[in-house]
Amino acid sequence: MPAAPVESGSLFVWRPFFLSDLLTQHWYRNGPVAFFLLPLSWLFCGLARWRRKRLQPATLSRRVPIIVVGNISVGGTGKTPMVVWLVEYLRVHGYTPGVVSRGYGGESREQPLAVEARSDARVVGDEALLIARRTGCPVRVCRDRVAAIEALLADGRVDVVISDDGMQHYRMPRDIEIAMIDGARRFGNELCLPAGPLREPLSRLDEVDFRVVTGSMADEDEYAMEFAGEELINLRSPGKRMYLSALEDVRVNAVAGIGNPARFFFRLESAGLRVERHPFPDHHSYTKEDFAFDNDRMIVMTEKDAVKCGVFADERFWYMPVVARPDPAFALDLLNRLKEVERGQETARNSGVPGDQGAADL
Repeated sequence: MPAAPVESGSLFVWRPFFLSDLLTQHWYRNGPVAFFLLPLSWLFCGLARWRRKRLQPATLSRRVPIIVVGNISVGGTGKTPMVVWLVEYLRVHGYTPGVVSRGYGGESREQPLAVEARSDARVVGDEALLIARRTGCPVRVCRDRVAAIEALLADGRVDVVISDDGMQHYRMPRDIEIAMIDGARRFGNELCLPAGPLREPLSRLDEVDFRVVTGSMADEDEYAMEFAGEELINLRSPGKRMYLSALEDVRVNAVAGIGNPARFFFRLESAGLRVERHPFPDHHSYTKEDFAFDNDRMIVMTEKDAVKCGVFADERFWYMPVVARPDPAFALDLLNRLKEVERGQETARNSGVPGDQGAADL
C-alpha cells in the first residue's frame, strides 16, 4: 500500500493518502491553499479556545502527579520515545509510573483496557503496546483518559501518571506539560487546522512547563532531545541482532507507518543503507499483502510498525528500536518540578484543602 502518487506514463497511479500528503505540503508554506482555508483555521482556533474554557479538569479519587507528553502540531514529534524514557528515568529515582493512552490504531472502546506484552495492537493500539513491551509498566488505554487514570490508580501501586499525548484532552487533570516539537518542521506556517498543522494556537506553548525539540538545536527556552538507534532486531527471531553499520551499501525495503516517515528513512540512508522507501499512513494496520514487494530484500521498519507484524513476519523482517536522549538539564529540571508538585499535593492533603490539580483553564 504505497503512500504517494507515482508517474506511470502520463497518468498518476492513485495512492490511498495522496490527498492527505498534498494538504500537508501546504502546511509548511504560505500559499493560496492556506489562504483559502484561513477562515476555517480561525474557526478551528476559536473552537479550541472555547473548549478549553468550557471543560474543567475532573476530580480524581486519589491525587498523584500527572505528566502529559503531547504537542500542538499534527505529525510525529517523538512523544512515545519520550514516554518510554520518562518511565525508565522516574523508576531510577524511586517512582512507580503508569501510562495512559488513547490507544490510537486500536479498536474503539469505552472502558479502560489493560495493555500487556501479549496484547493485540489491533485492540489496544500500536504505541500503547510498544510502551508496555519496552517498559513493563502498567498501561491503560481508553477514549476517556480520566477513566484510564482511575483504572491505574485503583491498584494502588502507581505514584505518578504519564499520559502519552492528551494535551488537548481538557478534562484530564495535569500537573506538568511537556510539549514535543519537531525541530525540522517546527510549526509550519503557524496556522491552525486545516490551513496549517496546529491543533491549538502557537500561544498555547506559553503555558506548558517544558518544550522539547527533536532533530535540531533548541532555542533558549527549549530543551534538545536526540534519538539513538544503531541496532536492528529480527522480528521473527529476536535473538538475532545486527548493527546498521553492517549494512552499508546494502539495498533494503524500508517501511514506516509513523507521523513523519521521512525521519526514519533518512536515518537509514545516513547510515549508508540503500533504501527503497515504503511510507504508510500513521497507525496503519498491516497485512501480509502490504509486504508483497517485487524483491526478496530484507525489510527494515520502526518498532511501532513491528508490534503489528509479528503474526506474519518471516526472517526478512527487522526493526530498529529508538532510544530518547534528552538534554541532561531537562532531566534535572523535570525532577525538580516533579518534587515541587509532590510538595504542593502533600501540603493540600495535610491542610484538608482539595487543591487544584491542573490549571482551571485546561
